[in-house]
Amino acid sequence: MSDFVIGESDFLLDGRPFRILSGALHYFRVHPGSWADRIEKARLMGLNTIETYVPWNAHSPRRGVFDTEGMLDLQEFLRLVAEAGLYAIVRPGPYICAEWDNGGLPAWLFSQPGVGVRRYEKQFMTAVEEYLHNVLSIVRPLQIDQGGPVLLVQVENEYGAFGDDQVYLKSVAEIIRAAGITVPLVTVDQPVGNMLAAGGLDGVLRTGSFGSRATERFATLRAHQPTGPLMCMEFWDGWFDHWGGPHHTTSVEEAAAELDALLASGASVNIYMFHGGTNFGLTSGANDKGVYRPTITSYDYDAPLDEAGNPTPKYDAFREVIARYAPVPDERPAPAAPAPTYSVTLEEPIRLLANPGHWGAWSDHASMPTLDELDARLVLFRTDIDVEGPALLTVGDVRDRAMVFLDGHPVGVLDREQHDNAIMLPRGRGRLELVVEDQGRVNYGPRIGEPKGLIGSVRLGSQVLSNWSACTIDLDAVPGLWAAGSTDALGVGPTAWRASLEVERSADLFLHTETWGKGIAWFNGFCLGRYWRRGPQATLFVPGPLVRPGLNELVVLELDVLADPTARFGPRLSLGPVEL
Repeated sequence: MSDFVIGESDFLLDGRPFRILSGALHYFRVHPGSWADRIEKARLMGLNTIETYVPWNAHSPRRGVFDTEGMLDLQEFLRLVAEAGLYAIVRPGPYICAEWDNGGLPAWLFSQPGVGVRRYEKQFMTAVEEYLHNVLSIVRPLQIDQGGPVLLVQVENEYGAFGDDQVYLKSVAEIIRAAGITVPLVTVDQPVGNMLAAGGLDGVLRTGSFGSRATERFATLRAHQPTGPLMCMEFWDGWFDHWGGPHHTTSVEEAAAELDALLASGASVNIYMFHGGTNFGLTSGANDKGVYRPTITSYDYDAPLDEAGNPTPKYDAFREVIARYAPVPDERPAPAAPAPTYSVTLEEPIRLLANPGHWGAWSDHASMPTLDELDARLVLFRTDIDVEGPALLTVGDVRDRAMVFLDGHPVGVLDREQHDNAIMLPRGRGRLELVVEDQGRVNYGPRIGEPKGLIGSVRLGSQVLSNWSACTIDLDAVPGLWAAGSTDALGVGPTAWRASLEVERSADLFLHTETWGKGIAWFNGFCLGRYWRRGPQATLFVPGPLVRPGLNELVVLELDVLADPTARFGPRLSLGPVEL
């Protein structure tokens, strides 16, 4: 067991000054079979610590549930960090941002009328306390003063950019302490005076988040905190991407120079990200600052390790910088070999509109329910309409995308990003069907926790449409659709396809999606995430541990048009253009 405390100017490990050289590595964005590899590559770059967020909504998709299986096995992840001889920083939130769906806050929280969002409100605090006790029961025995790797635990996350409820912030810190956390606590905020004031707590170490101008940033931080070690808890070495935007990169030379300046100041650092990984499943978030922009599946972040865990030029540059300030192992990671290439045909289409009951359960509603009320991410809504002539269909607010069909024929799409809320139907009689998709919840700012679906009245002309039937699509069950043994003729609307892939050995694969439309893919039942021809990313990453020697199954749910029903696996990542 060791003693780790905050000194007048340094962190002190067993009484001696200790500089934290950390890298962000989110266990929930990396297949567990790859955790040890990524941790070892952090050690070889010269890092002595691994930092991770904890996503509340992933662990608790429903109230009363706290899942720690598979990719959510935080205890095993921290055990592997310790086994590699490294330390750990845990940032449990409850809010994490992280470009993660809803910033990590569970959607079920907001079904409670009057519930608070990141403020001292009884319902919210009760849920927060339950969550933090669950996650910190894992962290508690793994603290450094109990023989584990955990050096620091963070209180909330960049709270000064959101609010100024000091009662709330202090209560979160008290819950963390009451859960048995004895290591030092920290907060993090951008080094702006009002944010540091609103997001910090007396007696809790303030840290900063920035990617440049370290001397200036630390001077601001020091003005709010005269003593204690300086630390950049998020040294931004890249950025994330939105659908329809460019792939963001940062200059290797400039990033390395900024890291050098930071370390020359004597400060500690957490590189965000050391390895970004992937927003597997439907976990990516979104931003909305007047325009809704959903985040892509890849969380490559232009980090020292790319999405597939391979060293980039930034890895070598950072390693060289770190070697000026701390010992770095002589060994280097082996360079990555190209992935094997394959091409297989997608076959056996099953159309949603042909037999919706095969995809999920129907329910009837007098008025349009939200996706939250149905606990769903994709829903087919149906009603009959009967008015004269062409008619204008309008919706209060579209969150986030609705495909419109009339008597089985496509009419168009209502897209939140385009601020669409109206579409002309060619006639006012027939069966109206709307396929409504949640493209990711906002993870930053005042729109956190907002409901999904078609919000407000759905009208045809001046008539409010009622008597809706809703088929809630069970996305987890899509890979099993063929168990019923029926396929459909090609036609319009969302369609599931599958293909078999024979491989010689387990290896990372890169599934190319640029010739497809918009949808979701699964490999051997594991949801790889969303794809969209808008880009920028043109590949979905298939982690090697998922790939079995012999026969493997790929399933694709195409929501738009699959112009080429061929699945191609290429030799490397394709994350898109850096300029548009």
